[in-house]
Amino acid sequence: MSHAQNPDGVPGSQAETPSDIPAKGWWQILRRGMKDAKADNVPLLAAGVAFYAFLAIFPGLVAALTLYGLVADPSQVTSQLSRVLPNEAQPLISQVTATSGAALTVGLVVSVLVALWSASSGTTKLMAAVNVAYDEREGRGGVKLRAIGVALTVAAIVFLLLSVALVAVVPGILNALQLGVVVQVVAGVLRLALLAGLIMVALAALYRVAPDRDAPRFRWVTPGAAIAATLWILGSAAFSLYVNLFGSYSNTYGALAGVIVLMLWLLLTSYVVLLGAEINAESERQTVVDTTKGRPMPMGERGAFAADTRP
Repeated sequence: MSHAQNPDGVPGSQAETPSDIPAKGWWQILRRGMKDAKADNVPLLAAGVAFYAFLAIFPGLVAALTLYGLVADPSQVTSQLSRVLPNEAQPLISQVTATSGAALTVGLVVSVLVALWSASSGTTKLMAAVNVAYDEREGRGGVKLRAIGVALTVAAIVFLLLSVALVAVVPGILNALQLGVVVQVVAGVLRLALLAGLIMVALAALYRVAPDRDAPRFRWVTPGAAIAATLWILGSAAFSLYVNLFGSYSNTYGALAGVIVLMLWLLLTSYVVLLGAEINAESERQTVVDTTKGRPMPMGERGAFAADTRP
């Protein structure tokens, strides 16, 4: 579609896909996204999500590592996470890893289910924050909300296991095959690209399922997912480098240093995820075209604030 078709003067007002929005339109979207993030108190929301994520991450890891330990060495998960987390936070994850790898029993199944239920509590808090970013009010019943939370938690565990396979298992297979240096380098780049793609897909699924609204088409959740994934990868690397080289959390917090560093990393993660949701919402508001799935509906009847309003 031509970028010139802007009868109301808004760049990209007739866009059917995000790629139809010109650079000027995206500049407006990014500015509004940052402004709305401030208006919606996203830093405060991210802090709340980070707290609940901290409570949920260990039950979630227990479930993931327990299942992974049935077929492989759970310590590979620690190796994978060590590439992202600062050194101070790694002992916390290692403690969970050390308790995994048991045989499959009825008690184990029950413990995994309990861990999933506990972890889903954190997921539902993330869903509530994404609702705020999309300017939606939660109207789903408790059972439905919890079911979606459990489903997203399971999806997160699957994502974690796939990430481990890409980062920890695949290199071992490549080394065993004794391929050439060039092939190893290319394979390494492809692995990182696939990992980034997995992160984008996971975020896109979250943005599509979490808010209580008529679901947007996948093309309208990819911009925020791409931006959030990029910011998360770069931010995690920068934060890890800062903590490892310049941070003095151990001197300040002592035994709590690992907890503090992990909380800060979760805060960073939560912030970029919610910022991606804000950007997605503003990209939908940039166009008059229906961005929700299903039959196109007129503005005001689409069941989504972002799709029913203009900037």
